[in-house]
Amino acid sequence: MPTRTSRSPSIASGAKRAVLFDLDGTLLDTAPDLAYCLNELLAQTGRPRLGFEDIRPVVSHGGIGLIRLGFGLEPEHPPFAELRQRLLELYRENLARNTRLFPGMDAVLDELEDRGIQWGVVTNKPGWLTEPLLQALGLLERAASVVSGDTLPQRKPHPAPLLRACGETGCTAPQCVYVGDAERDILAGRTAGMHTVVALFGYIGADEDPRAWGADAVIAAPAELLDWLDENFASAV
Repeated sequence: MPTRTSRSPSIASGAKRAVLFDLDGTLLDTAPDLAYCLNELLAQTGRPRLGFEDIRPVVSHGGIGLIRLGFGLEPEHPPFAELRQRLLELYRENLARNTRLFPGMDAVLDELEDRGIQWGVVTNKPGWLTEPLLQALGLLERAASVVSGDTLPQRKPHPAPLLRACGETGCTAPQCVYVGDAERDILAGRTAGMHTVVALFGYIGADEDPRAWGADAVIAAPAELLDWLDENFASAV
């Protein structure tokens, strides 16, 4: 069962109308394809490949985190921008080789739709990667809102992308739940005034303490999100 970590904010009119998901490490298991692309880039530049277990926890930090890991460079170093661009180009060519919904997430999305609860995606991934990936997996048309990292000038942990998704779903912030696997996700959701849930099955490093992020709940598997909604908002769903 999901673990409660703090009290939820009050629910306007008792309604729960939208569940918003981070993409990498929350809705989709993209780590296999991103690991493949990083290792391809490492091989092309004469560097040794890395183990999947080393790459997986870094995936939520995007191309910047992956180049840091693979090459030991920071964004201010001259080769960084070129390497990151090459990584993203490789990734665009391999978006959906092995990427899938996390086990059980398909049933969660089906159940949300059956209950009339909208769902959407708020990610820092750029739109030119986000939308083709969702399209390839048959999810783009189902999502009530898709806000990417370049949709607005601001990115998470700024709350603006989450509030944009609220507007697109016709919800107020207290009528939304945001589910993510990074501290910036929870910070963005809390600042926006949403309910927040940590996906422990995502890309969380061994040195991180997600229970200290101040979320309303943590879940170890997608199905636990439905349990949490039932427990806390049974009258609304």
